[in-house]
Amino acid sequence: MWEDIKQLKKERNAIILSHLYQRPEIQEIADLVADSLELARRAAQTDADVIVLCGVHFMAESAAILCPDKIVLLPEEDAGCPMADMVTPEALRAKKAEMPNAVVVTYVNSSAEVKAESDICCTSANAVKVIQSIPEDKEILFVPDKNLGQFAAKQANREMVMWEGHCRTHDLVTPEELLEAKKKYPEAKVMVHPECRPEVTALADHVSSTSGMLRYARESQAKQFIVGTESGILHQLCKQNPDKEFHILHKKLICPNMKATTLKKVKEALENMRPQITVPAHIRERALKSLERMLEVK
Repeated sequence: MWEDIKQLKKERNAIILSHLYQRPEIQEIADLVADSLELARRAAQTDADVIVLCGVHFMAESAAILCPDKIVLLPEEDAGCPMADMVTPEALRAKKAEMPNAVVVTYVNSSAEVKAESDICCTSANAVKVIQSIPEDKEILFVPDKNLGQFAAKQANREMVMWEGHCRTHDLVTPEELLEAKKKYPEAKVMVHPECRPEVTALADHVSSTSGMLRYARESQAKQFIVGTESGILHQLCKQNPDKEFHILHKKLICPNMKATTLKKVKEALENMRPQITVPAHIRERALKSLERMLEVK
């Protein structure tokens, strides 16, 4: 299967991009394994003709927005994001009418139509910097993840109006479960994703995006870690730190949408050149502005 995929990739002049939450075998076949921010940057820079996005629908849409001249394939067409579904363009337009002077900051975990209604996007890796880039006299509406929004607002020392959305995987974790994990592994450092509830992030040693967790684990002198994010990240954590131990905070930290992509589906996508993800031009042009503004923030 791997050799078939490699051959097809060569024939199609394709690049395979994988999110850190994907299955280990998908990560191993990918040209790049990264978080949402780095995947977006790589998609914008690639000279490949075909982008195979091993992730969920909004990630493939972002690649299509940034690369209108490329063919973007999403091996599992039904790999969606429940959080992204928690905000619709109609509902956002209604909220904007209530807050006509607000700057709309939208997490990339959102549809192209919602991005088109936004002023600037962010990822969990750069949310704080994006918020800090907005003039202090401007009101901010943060969409759609209230947990990430609350964490970023605290770090940036800004008040924001939060959309009532959340990640169904991260939001399941409770402070009691974190404390139980600490009791089981008392020497371990706890790192969690900012999509977790505020009462969970408050108990962690380190709160960051997936790329931040990888960096923290590499640089830390600790030998044990409790990991409070989707379990797919364990593959890279263990691979990059063979002398350290990693324990998932809770077994329910599995996103079924991220696990929907298989090697067979990657192979079929390259063979059949579908499912292709496209974004209508009138939506793409507006959504592109919010993504470009995000990528400009340093």
